[in-house]
Amino acid sequence: MRHLVSALLIVLALPAAALAWGSAGHRMIGEAAIRALPAELPAFLRTPQAAVDVGEYSREPDRGRAAGRVHDNARDPAHFVDLGDDGRILGGPTLETLPPTLEAYDAALRAVGQDSWKAGWLPYAIVDRWEQLAKDFAYWRVLAFAEASPQWRAHRAWFAADKRRREALILEDIGELSHFVGDGSQPLHVTVHYNGWGDFPNPQGFTTARIHQPFEGEMVAHAVRPAAVAGAIAPLRLCACTIEQRTVQYLAATARQAIPLYALEKAGGLEPGDPRGPAFATRQLAAGASELRDQILEAWRASLKETVGYKPISVADALAGKVDPYPALYGTD
Repeated sequence: MRHLVSALLIVLALPAAALAWGSAGHRMIGEAAIRALPAELPAFLRTPQAAVDVGEYSREPDRGRAAGRVHDNARDPAHFVDLGDDGRILGGPTLETLPPTLEAYDAALRAVGQDSWKAGWLPYAIVDRWEQLAKDFAYWRVLAFAEASPQWRAHRAWFAADKRRREALILEDIGELSHFVGDGSQPLHVTVHYNGWGDFPNPQGFTTARIHQPFEGEMVAHAVRPAAVAGAIAPLRLCACTIEQRTVQYLAATARQAIPLYALEKAGGLEPGDPRGPAFATRQLAAGASELRDQILEAWRASLKETVGYKPISVADALAGKVDPYPALYGTD
């Protein structure tokens, strides 16, 4: 009983901004993105089962909450970033001037009397998961080539087995990326007004009620349909930029929807039965699915420029047959 009470207290202590789209919303984003992948992606990703798996994995960063103090403290701020009305993150950097690392970001916030745990680090969570996906795609490319190549047939069984392991990891990678990209499509995850307007100047008289969970959870589960989200996915948008720049553009677009969401609530659009709330949520869920699909494709393409193994070999050299990949992949210690 003491353990149960402790776990409940941890959950109750979580900041509201650490919540995410509910299970329904995260499933919709993950499944819709996988079903929208172009044929350029490997076949194992473009299956009905892969869509279901990613939809379920996309919920894991929330399902793991309340595992313990250290666990939660290290993960909860990944779900949000508190962007103020002045465009700054708790008086620190703007999205456009984010430091290159989480360590530098925390230092910039501490310089203004804040820290990254209070401010959230959603941009870094997205970039981190994308970089991991690009790396695992790189391993998959080399393993798939080596398994099929007569030149490296002596270790074909190991290549095949490790490719299967890598495919399982990639589905989990995409599930986690889906979660944080999905959080980034929820306007209340990129604003200081994350659960009611709060103790800030409020000339438009926006609600101070706790609207976060009723909007992203209850309303989505009862009034948003997966087919509507899939039907609203945008055309493919590739960015001739870094993943950091792409992520900033994406989160900035979502942040611009915070005031329209509060205006919608003020106009009664979030009341049960009003179609405007579900339509708004559908558009944002589709924006998340569109961004996820595009980031997956860009990670796949970026994987051609990666290195794999120890001692590292380039993917390009491996695919050209210039180097035996087995020592680097199996490990030379």
